[in-house]
Amino acid sequence: MPKIPDKVYNWLKWIALIAIPAFVAFLSLVLSAVGVDPNTINTICTILSATAGLIGALIGVSTIAYNKEQKEKEEKN
Repeated sequence: MPKIPDKVYNWLKWIALIAIPAFVAFLSLVLSAVGVDPNTINTICTILSATAGLIGALIGVSTIAYNKEQKEKEEKN
């Protein structure tokens, strides 16, 4: 698996753990306040939350691969 550069990893982690969940909370409140249909709000928030989950899973896989690689390097030394 290709290694994700640290800057990209940190950016994606921030997006998945902080930005998207905060944006989902903001959107659900604002859209509700302006009278958007609750089913539409639910659909939008579900899609955004699923996106955050996908990004989190992908960077989690990257972390596991990186840690495995580091462990193998340590065992060789």
